[in-house]
Amino acid sequence: MSLTILRNATVFDGHSDDLIPDCDIVIEGDTIREVTSGRSGLTADIEIDASGKTLLPGLIDAHVHLFAAHLSMAQCAHYPMTLMTLKCLARTKNMVERGFTTVRDVGGGDFGMRQGLAEGLIPGPRAFIGGPGLTQTGGHGDHRMKTDEDLVRNRYANGHEFTHRLVDGTEQMRQVVRDELRKGADHIKLMASGGVGSPNDAIEDWQFSEAEIRTAVEEAEAKGKYVAAHTYASTAVQRAVKNGVRTVEHCNLIDRETAAVVRDCNAFVVPTLVCYEVTKIHGDKLGLSPYVMQKLDEVNEGGIHLLEHCEAEGTPMGFGTDLMGEMEYAQSMEFVIRARVQKPVDVIRSATSVNAKILQMEGKLGCIAEGALADIILVDGNPLEDITLLDGQGENIPFIMQSGKVYRNRMN
Repeated sequence: MSLTILRNATVFDGHSDDLIPDCDIVIEGDTIREVTSGRSGLTADIEIDASGKTLLPGLIDAHVHLFAAHLSMAQCAHYPMTLMTLKCLARTKNMVERGFTTVRDVGGGDFGMRQGLAEGLIPGPRAFIGGPGLTQTGGHGDHRMKTDEDLVRNRYANGHEFTHRLVDGTEQMRQVVRDELRKGADHIKLMASGGVGSPNDAIEDWQFSEAEIRTAVEEAEAKGKYVAAHTYASTAVQRAVKNGVRTVEHCNLIDRETAAVVRDCNAFVVPTLVCYEVTKIHGDKLGLSPYVMQKLDEVNEGGIHLLEHCEAEGTPMGFGTDLMGEMEYAQSMEFVIRARVQKPVDVIRSATSVNAKILQMEGKLGCIAEGALADIILVDGNPLEDITLLDGQGENIPFIMQSGKVYRNRMN
């Protein structure tokens, strides 16, 4: 099997506070075979001089929607599944070109998209998928018009219906979760509170009964999987984690006490601050309602306090973006927003080793270590000193490798 060696690298290993100078990284197949301090004695088929660059694990975004072709998903009601899929191919390519070699889809992504990416049929990151987001009747994912009385939904009717699934009661929850796990879901996503973009529920609403949440958790854990929950306010967040939910998404409106509860329940917060900032900027042009714009103001103000609360309580935070359609260009801006409160190294850890732990891939993703998958990026400059180097469209990332395959090499 051929070897590739990245020589003379200054390494951020995904865990440490400081960079490790003068390392050789030996890649065999899809795996990191060795990380040596100083020169490796091996010779390789491909050798790349990484002098003057910072070598990092491939970045991980733990909250994306691969099929979100538009900010207003109602537009997708006019799309057959084939057209919606084609419209999303550019999104996956753009993600990997920003250095995101892995993403977690938390609402819509299916095993077909995951397999297509894994087989290289389309360019993009490795995907962990949860299938449709599960919503109660009248919940954040219930897209029906008020005049629509039909509870039986055809999920494959169009691109809008595809992203969510109506579930009511513990027995239906058990059946639906088992069905999504049967199809290979890596996790289960629950809509456990109201949302910003939904016109019919207040953001502070909590959704699903505690019994319904526990049922989803029980079934997921039986298969070695876990539940992620869409939440904003403290009540919804605490109900979720106290009933076994492992990751709570967004959480913009939580207080410090709730941050401590998440920590004590061994759960993770996954902030997604960039989506609210850029959506607010473009909201009027995109035709968002005054009610949605008001909710955007509320969560933008709360997002910085969320970071402060979690930092104060030592609550583990992953890294997510939740950008829909036209807003996807701003994915890397999340680094800069998070650095308003956090140290750059902690933000980058969120997007590497912390997210790997969320994905149940600790030691395989999000780190530079022997036995890890060879997901590697090289950055011009030191992002631990200047995190804006990770912003933009990957302009400062001349080298991208995923599973030992070179996606980009501008080193020559």
